[in-house]
Order: sequence, then C-alpha cells, then structure tokens
Amino acid sequence: MLALSLAALLAAAPAPAAAPSGGLSVEQLVELNRLGEFVPSPDGRLLAYTVKQPGPGGVGGSSDIWLQDLHQPDSAPRQLTNHPAAEGNLQWSRDGRQLLFLAARGDKAQIWALPLDGGEPAAVSDLPVDVEGFVLAPDGQTLALSLTTRAGCPDLACGVAAATALSEPKSTGRLYDKLMVRHWDSWLTPLNRHLFVASWQGEAIRDARDLTPDLTSDIPSRPFGGFEEIQFSPDSRTLIYAAKANGPEQAWQTNFDLYQVSVDGGPATNLTVTNPAWDNQPQFSPDGKQLYWLAMKRPGFEADRHALMVRDLATGTSRELLANWDRSVAQFAFSRDGLSLYLLVQDVGQSGLYRYELASGKLQRVMRDGTISHFALTNERLLVARHALNAPSDLYQLPLAGGAPVALTKLNKEKLANVTMAEFQQFDFAGWNDETVYGYWLKPVGYQKGKKYPVAFIVHGGPQGSFGNMFHYRWNAQLWAAQGYGVVMIDFHGSTGYGQAFTDSISRDWGGKPLEDLKKGMAAITAAEPWLDGSNACALGASYGGYMVNWIAGNWSDGFKCLVNHAGLFDMPGFYATTEELWFPEYEWGGPVWQGSDDYQKFNPASFVNNWRTPMMVIHGEKDFRVPYDQGLAAFTTLQRKGIPSRLLMFPDENHWILKPANLIQWYNEVFRWQAEWTKG
Repeated sequence: MLALSLAALLAAAPAPAAAPSGGLSVEQLVELNRLGEFVPSPDGRLLAYTVKQPGPGGVGGSSDIWLQDLHQPDSAPRQLTNHPAAEGNLQWSRDGRQLLFLAARGDKAQIWALPLDGGEPAAVSDLPVDVEGFVLAPDGQTLALSLTTRAGCPDLACGVAAATALSEPKSTGRLYDKLMVRHWDSWLTPLNRHLFVASWQGEAIRDARDLTPDLTSDIPSRPFGGFEEIQFSPDSRTLIYAAKANGPEQAWQTNFDLYQVSVDGGPATNLTVTNPAWDNQPQFSPDGKQLYWLAMKRPGFEADRHALMVRDLATGTSRELLANWDRSVAQFAFSRDGLSLYLLVQDVGQSGLYRYELASGKLQRVMRDGTISHFALTNERLLVARHALNAPSDLYQLPLAGGAPVALTKLNKEKLANVTMAEFQQFDFAGWNDETVYGYWLKPVGYQKGKKYPVAFIVHGGPQGSFGNMFHYRWNAQLWAAQGYGVVMIDFHGSTGYGQAFTDSISRDWGGKPLEDLKKGMAAITAAEPWLDGSNACALGASYGGYMVNWIAGNWSDGFKCLVNHAGLFDMPGFYATTEELWFPEYEWGGPVWQGSDDYQKFNPASFVNNWRTPMMVIHGEKDFRVPYDQGLAAFTTLQRKGIPSRLLMFPDENHWILKPANLIQWYNEVFRWQAEWTKG
C-alpha cells in the first residue's frame, strides 16, 4: 500500500514551478558560473583565479584557471587551462614564471606546474596517493603536502597498503574502540591526513617525509579546514600547523593547538599549550620576528570570538591585539610593507574589510557592502571576492591609497542579462529586552504598490549564524522573491556580527530570546511594510532554523499557514546521543544529557507536540551525521500520527546540505509547491 501511494504521489506531481518572468529561477541558479580561489603573482601584476562553469542543469561542466593583467584591468582575461579535470589550490612559483595547481589529470590528484611563457603543464608530483593540498615554501623548492596515510606508517608504501586493505575487505563490519566514529557525512577509518614535506628541484617528486607520523587527527582538519591552518617560516626551515591532539576527547573538545616542527622531522612543539580552546590560522610577520594567529578563549564553544594574537618569537611573550573591539576576525593578511594588517570581519549583516595599523593601533573600515568571502593584497591594490543579496560572487579591486571598488570580473553578465533581482533593504526593531535587532526584507519580483504579498519567513541556522547581505545557493532569497513572496530574514539574538555578547545570548536559551525576536520582528516589519501579509506566511529553516520551525510549531502555533523544516532538531536527548560533535550540545545545553541539565527538556520541541497543528514539510539527507535523519523521521511520524497535513522529502545521497544540482532543483520546487498549496490556495 505504501509503495503504491508513493508511486501515485510521484506520478501525480506537477511540473517544476517556473519563476515569474524576470525573476531568478532555481534552474538558472544552478547554472551560474562560480568564482573559485584567486591569487596575485609575486610582483602584483597578474591575478590567477578559477571559475567553475556548470553544464546544463548544473551537472558537469568545467573548472579552469584564468589570468587577468591587473595593470590593464579592462583587458580581456586569458583562459590558461581547458581540461576535464578541475584545477585548484593555485600558487605561484617564487619567480612568478610558473603557476602551480592541484588536479586529477591521471588516476591520482597531483601537483602540476604551468609555465606562463608557453607550453603544457608538467607534473610536480608523482606520488602513489592523492595529494589533498599543498603549500610552496618561500624558498620556492620545499613543499608541504597533505596526504592520507595511517598513523604509525614509516613510509607511503605502508599507507597505500593500509588503504588497499580497507578498500578490499573480507567482511564489512566497522570496529571502533573510541570516538569519533563518524564525522559530517563519513564513517571514520584508521586513515587520516598527515603533513608531509618534499623538496622540488624541477623533477617530479616521488617520495615525501611524514612530519606527523603518529597523528590520528587530520591536517588540514575535516570537514572544512584548509591550508590557512599551515604556515612555513620565512626561512622555509620550519612549519607551524593547527591540529587536535590524539584521543577520543576529539569528539567533545575544540582544542586545536599550534605546533611547530622542523622540515627535517623530529618532535613537534606545542606553541599554545596554555590555551584549552581553538587556535588557528598562524602567520609569520614579514620579518619573521613575530607569529600572529586567531584564538578562541572558551573550551568547547565553536562560536566564540576569534581574537587576534601575536607572539614575540625572541622572548616568547604573547598578547592580544584589538582586545576591546567586539568583533570576531575571520581572516587576516599583512600589507606588503608589513606595517598594517587587513582584517575580514562580519559586522551588522555585512562582511567587510578593515585596516589595522600596527604602530598606531588605528583601525579603519575599508569596505563593508555585501559579503566579502576572501581577499588578497599586492603592493598597490586590494583584491576581494564579493557577493550580495542581489549579486553572485565577482572579483573587485581597490587601490590601497583609497578609492571605490572596481569590478574585475562579470562572470554571469550574460546569464543574468534578462533576470530582475528583487529590491531589498536592511531594517531594525526593538527585540528581546528592547535591544536592537536587525533583519532584511526583499520585495517580490514584479511588486505592485497597494498589493499584499504572502511572506517567506526564513530562519537561519547555526544557531550562531546570519542571513545577511549574501548570495546563498542553498537558501537564496531571490528565488522566493521570484515566486511572488515577500521575504523576511531576522538576525535574532545568537546571530553573529553584532558583538560577542549578542552571539552568546542564545546558548542555553534556544527557544527563549530568539523566538521573541522572531515574533517582534514579524510584527514590526509587517506594520512598517504593509505589503507584507503577516497573516499569510510560511516559516522555513534548516539545522537550527529547522529546530526553530519545530519549536514554532509548538510555541507559536497560530503564527503561520505552513512550515518547512530541513534537517531540524526534534528531540534534544536523542540528538545528543547520535550527533558526532559532542562539544556542541554540551556547551549549548550545559553538559552531557545525563548530568541533569533541564535545557534538554525545557527547549525540546518533542515536549510540545500537543500544540502542533500547522502543516509542515520535513526534509532530510540520509548522510547527515550532524543532525541524523532520525530527527526528521521523528517529526514526520509525529505529524502523520496527529493527522496534521505533512510531507517528507528524504535524500539518500545528501548530508546536512543539499549539494547535487538535480537534488537542489527538486528541493526548491517541492518547497515552492508546498508553500503555494497553503499560501496561494
């Protein structure tokens, strides 16, 4: 009966919902060209960057390297590669005559060097395992590589043998003696990323030395760490890297330390042993006399403020810079003269750049309009990747002497030529305790004065996150505006970019201050913007946003016509027992579930299902180990058993996010169909 009902439902499903003429559709979204990484040449004249150009339906396509002459920014960029294998991890040779990159042009991902004066790329490495990333030292000859092996292996051959044994098992059972057993979307194995070093003398390297032979954590860290966690000293003789210590406590602590190791091998020295919290992003000053890095102070709290630290390497004394500036630094870089630091900082719904003069302590805002995701410096200019609610990412340059940003790329000029982006605006209101809270609204495409529009009330995840002035691919507000919705997004208490106290305020109060902010925000913006029909609204969210949808169902049950819960927490004790990063619930709710914290029940959506009555769509990925899919199944089972109109969309091949283009198209179209059913009749 169930199979017949499911087949009938799929057969009866209407065609995908097209965006109204002029608005952005999900089919267009997945085919947009995407800017990748970028890096200027040592002399600052050239800029290399990658662009992914998807194929039809967002599937396939290519990811190639392009080159722009910064001295002639109006000249056409030159495409350097055109190969089915994607290129990445761009780095210049010391003399600027070659561009190094990572690509799987054979059966393994290896490092390649492309001469800019002509010719084909040549292999820099020919190793028996995939190169997962690399850094070229200042001497231009020493390479640090991330390679997967097994702790205790004396050489790469041993690592290859261990990987082969795992890929050809005689039985399929996984045996574990300690946490973690899985992370993000993968079951863990005895293999992990180690830090290797090799010397490049023009010939392809075929062997490398393991500098971390006994490490059981990953370098770079999984799932999202990169080579900002690794830094060569200016003399190329030592490496500093960020890593967790061995042991099962990796599952319940956030203590990344900075370690220093010689490129010749030997024991590593822990440089931050006195800090039990997160240390990351080491950088030497240009003269090599100081070490700078980012550090959190509270163990177990992954959303703590990232403080900017400096250590005098001669005396060993450390201190915090900008200790009185209540913002968290996401990325930093030295000016070429070494006199200033440029800081990437999230600030009041934007993500911008600031310049900090080391001698005077002067802090100056350079650019804060939209979201800057990454930046780089030359002697003359600042280069940024910037996107916003009405624009996907492009490259811009700003003269260091001052001036307005100028676009270097217009990657989607043709693809968006006939697309009208919705008007948007930031607003503020008096939230919990009459404190100022910010948000954004978007008008529907084709807005007509005097007409009322249904509301898509989108709640961000994290919970320490933000839906600010950004172009999001999984939660793109323009797509709802193109479907005729007014969009409202509120950065409730707990959001990032408004000071650490504001971010801290959600911990142990998941259903308190944030819900009050959402209620007051909806009331304030619908009163101020009467075209928003607050009586005809649908609330949507993922992760913590999905939790809030479940919480709204039981604690604001008359607020919405429909709900959409993606990967939302439903039962807090059950979540604690099945998620992989235990430090998160232990900090957010006051310790392990058995220690008696009442937070697990006080703000548990499952405790309030007697109040549920609003139609809800539940979406989950079966490879989601952050919020395991049993949380979504439990919510859907509850809805069905209570007779509440509900729908379940389960993706067997997705994790906490929806990443495959065809699945993303299905996700959006099913969500739009569900909303239309309840808000548009």
